[in-house]
Amino acid sequence: MAKQSTSDNPYTRGIAQFVSGLTYDKIPEEVRHRNKLLMLDSLGCALYGADLEWSRILQDKLESIDATRQCSVWGTNKKLSAPHAALVNGTQVQGFELDDVHRAGVLHVGAVVLPALIAVTEMKPGMSGREFLTAAVAGYEIGPRVGLCMGPSHIASGWHSGATLGVFSAAAGAARGLKLDTDRTVHALGIAGTQAAGLMAAQFGAMVKRMHAGRSSQSGLYGALLAEAGFTGILNVLESEYGGFCTTLSQSTDKFNLAELTAGFGEVWQTMGIALKFYACVGTNHTTLDALRDMRKERPFTHDDVKKVVVHGSEVTVHHVGWPYEPQGLTSAQLNMPYCIAAWLIENDCFVDQFTEAMVADPQRIALSKKVEVIHDPAITALGAKLRHKVHVELHLNDGTVMKRTVEAARGSEKHFASDAEIIEKFEKLASKALPKTRVGELRDAVMGIEKLPDATVLSKLLSA
Repeated sequence: MAKQSTSDNPYTRGIAQFVSGLTYDKIPEEVRHRNKLLMLDSLGCALYGADLEWSRILQDKLESIDATRQCSVWGTNKKLSAPHAALVNGTQVQGFELDDVHRAGVLHVGAVVLPALIAVTEMKPGMSGREFLTAAVAGYEIGPRVGLCMGPSHIASGWHSGATLGVFSAAAGAARGLKLDTDRTVHALGIAGTQAAGLMAAQFGAMVKRMHAGRSSQSGLYGALLAEAGFTGILNVLESEYGGFCTTLSQSTDKFNLAELTAGFGEVWQTMGIALKFYACVGTNHTTLDALRDMRKERPFTHDDVKKVVVHGSEVTVHHVGWPYEPQGLTSAQLNMPYCIAAWLIENDCFVDQFTEAMVADPQRIALSKKVEVIHDPAITALGAKLRHKVHVELHLNDGTVMKRTVEAARGSEKHFASDAEIIEKFEKLASKALPKTRVGELRDAVMGIEKLPDATVLSKLLSA
């Protein structure tokens, strides 16, 4: 592999240096512990997603065309090649809008990092639990930084960030898992970055939205594996003025900030900015649902008491989730704020049981969704990516009462993170759909004690049904 120039890729190379040089001891204990909880949550989401329709279609079709039986499809007894296993497993993690989200970076991180990294452990057994956790943190740190660089205009312009930003997280985690040096990690990022793609129109009912994270994980895995073999990528994939990731996938050059890519390495840990979900819907909706939850605690009311709900939010909130609801399947319901509000008002929850084919087409929920208005508040948009989920919510009741709440950070967010017990309870509830109780407990203990594992391949074994 030819010697690389470092003059025109300071950010891509800076990321590669951080990734290749990261060691277990450089990671603060609070970050290691947080990452274990995040991994546990993602694996629970994947196990719940194993038997969903879109997951089964992928599993069956890929099994019919892929004769390699090397890497586990989580929650099943199936095995596929590493890239196809990453595709399916990433799809399962993101399969029901239950997984983590770095809200400021606009990325579901575990869904892209873990499928690629666990596939690496199966291809090359012997990676210790400490090395696995180190590689996972490397992956969790990178994608959100690319998201912070791109800003909210990236998703507002129509790109699905999980499918675009995620390739860098996946490539970073897999590259560190393979112990690639800095030069080869640059190539891994350059190979992954040119595969970045994904359109937000998929949110309006298409199954392919579920696949975006899996495809992103697969692309990152390809990047690391090919770079390991000597294949070359775009050296300045992030910086290039013509055809680079940032210039091409942004509306204009003043819409991104390259300095965010390497800001605070070793001091600011983006892992600590990743939030968990306690509603089974897109993270943009969670602050609004929390606002209604707080209002109902203050004064009990039923859905029949509601005249209208007005949500004032960022431009991203309006475009991403504020469109008038029409029943187009589970995906569109989970990404639509008016439906999720209607479901919560009726059921007092918005978790897995609130999303069935019958419910998302229910005339009562559809009618109630029409009472929801989502309005752009330029002042919230001006606050930037870190507060893009802030909302002012007005609840108008039939008796003339108007209740108001402003929520900046949802339950489970980095500013309001959940307890270990709450996260473990969620994991056990979701994982038990695919695995017996004893196996669920073994997997929980393996993840929470991962630094003690001599070989991380135990994870894939425990994830198999």
